[in-house]
Amino acid sequence: MTPEDDGTIRIGVSTCLMGEKVRHDGGHKKDSFVLDRLGPYVTYVPVCPEMAIGLGVPREAIRLIRDGGAVRLVGTRSGGDHTEAMRSFARRAAADLATRDLDGYVFKSKSPSCGLFRVKVHDVNGVPSGNGRGLYAEEIVAALPDLPVEEEGRLNDPPLREAFIERLFAHHRLRRFLAGDWRAGDLVAFHGREKLLLMAHDPKMYKSLGQTVAAAGRRPRADLAADYRRGFMAAMARRATPGRNANALNHMAGHVKRHLDAAGRAELSELIEDYRNGLVPLIVPVTLLRHFARRFEIGYLAGQSYLDPHPKELMLRNHA
Repeated sequence: MTPEDDGTIRIGVSTCLMGEKVRHDGGHKKDSFVLDRLGPYVTYVPVCPEMAIGLGVPREAIRLIRDGGAVRLVGTRSGGDHTEAMRSFARRAAADLATRDLDGYVFKSKSPSCGLFRVKVHDVNGVPSGNGRGLYAEEIVAALPDLPVEEEGRLNDPPLREAFIERLFAHHRLRRFLAGDWRAGDLVAFHGREKLLLMAHDPKMYKSLGQTVAAAGRRPRADLAADYRRGFMAAMARRATPGRNANALNHMAGHVKRHLDAAGRAELSELIEDYRNGLVPLIVPVTLLRHFARRFEIGYLAGQSYLDPHPKELMLRNHA
């Protein structure tokens, strides 16, 4: 483990989202979910790339310009070109962040430096189209492809928020595991604990990872870790759907039903179908199955990350 790897979940974040007055107009974009809701469970690593390349506060606004096949970052009034300075800093930052045990990154939306999606890119006549990505964010994502990333604006959408936080905590578990002194058998056990979560996100990748794990004893450790990490995070990048969640819940129910009478089995099945059909939130069948796993001492189920993939206080599974 690296010196910083003390069990803390570290997240890169655009500095303005922390309430720091680093925006071009001297303001900030403090985000309550980032700072107040998620903040107690993580340590943030703030970065303001515009400040980092020497642009002060207040400063001239910047925007992306597409000139031929190239996208440049320029001042809106002066036309000063900050493209190479930003890309150079972003590459240095990515190399540094790769050593900081990050588990995710939250970027400022719409920013020509930090925006992930639908950032305005202007043509040479000044006409904008919203199909770009901030130059700093682009470099970070390219350099750290397995890192869970999101924009603060999209975290206002409950399903997107849940998907990001689930990826974040899954990345943390995986990173901590792979940083330890593990053997092939330990990887088998880790994969087993993540089984239902992976099945809810990507059943095909779960099966593929199973093949990777089955060959664990015959492969170099570094290669095995790289392949497993890549496949694991690719699976988690797919959104868990109600249908796949229901399949995972039914798998769990199969281990519980022998402990229940006919009425109890019927009630559990009905509850899972109510979730599948959008009548109750996911937390309802999950809570019941967690109760059964502990009550009947079903170790296989009680140990599944699917039951507690993130702190319950975040209430991410409470939306319909």
